[in-house]
Amino acid sequence: MPDPVPVRLSDGVRLHVDVSGPDTAPLTVVLLHGWTLDGRTWHRQLTALRETYGATVRVVCYDARGHGRSGPTTLRSATLARLGDDLAEVLAQVAPTGPVVLVGHSMGGMTVMEYAHRHPADFARRVAGLVFVATTAEGHTHTGYGVPAPLARLIRVTETTCAGLLARCGGWRTPAPLLHALRPTLRWLLFGDVCDPADIRLTTSAVARASFVSIGGFRPSIGAQQRLETLATLGDLPVAALVGDRDRLTPPPCTVSISEALPSAALTVCPGAGHMLMLERPDEVTTALRSVVDRVRPATKITRKATAAARAKRAVTILEQPRRVGARRGAPCP
Repeated sequence: MPDPVPVRLSDGVRLHVDVSGPDTAPLTVVLLHGWTLDGRTWHRQLTALRETYGATVRVVCYDARGHGRSGPTTLRSATLARLGDDLAEVLAQVAPTGPVVLVGHSMGGMTVMEYAHRHPADFARRVAGLVFVATTAEGHTHTGYGVPAPLARLIRVTETTCAGLLARCGGWRTPAPLLHALRPTLRWLLFGDVCDPADIRLTTSAVARASFVSIGGFRPSIGAQQRLETLATLGDLPVAALVGDRDRLTPPPCTVSISEALPSAALTVCPGAGHMLMLERPDEVTTALRSVVDRVRPATKITRKATAAARAKRAVTILEQPRRVGARRGAPCP
């Protein structure tokens, strides 16, 4: 089981950080969750990494400020820039030496990009591989919510207006009756064709832990971030990028632009899946994560020439899955 490690940031915020594996492991994998979620969304990948690599890979998973079991954020510090700085501090305290693989879902992926932008020397020195899951480097440029453009514009105006109001509500959290009423909306917005009911319950419970200032406060910087130029400077790092073709928040064009900025990226498109790929398509996410870890593990005996050739190769995989609902993992959510 992961061990909780106390981490207090420079501005006094306490983060809930879980660490699995010894501090002597030659490689550290850091898992970063999405907006309004928490580290529990990675539970299947955590299990898979422990089973595959044991003590040879250390896994760090933490709840961002204002999310999950971490301390609260203020409106002023509810920005992607601050999250990028938080990541730098977490690495300095929990994994101060050795190579790391950064794995980010949605806001977590944007946090990784912000860390690369704000701490380029540290990033270049430490980061050996990247995995981007259902994220974007272009804010809400491609977010269409899966509806016609006029309706999408109306949804965006409503969403940003509500976010501004929530941001001023401080540490309040969504009341249970309202959260129950919103469950069908969360299911539609975050998941694809089908999902396991347990996954929507986990997602809903994570949203219940996010404070209003977190839900509303982070929205402006998430919508405005533009980091394609930052990605283009990262060179030929081993990178995997995954997206669901039913993702209403970060649709396939978001991940395609990331893969174009990072020519060595292996792009995986998951038919029928939505935004919560770690839960909807755990095997595909785990496979992509393992592929990056295997390429960067110090114990892996690959010649430099072979490594360079592997990094230069760009693979685009369309995962073939039956369209029949009954053939997929899980069942339709209520």
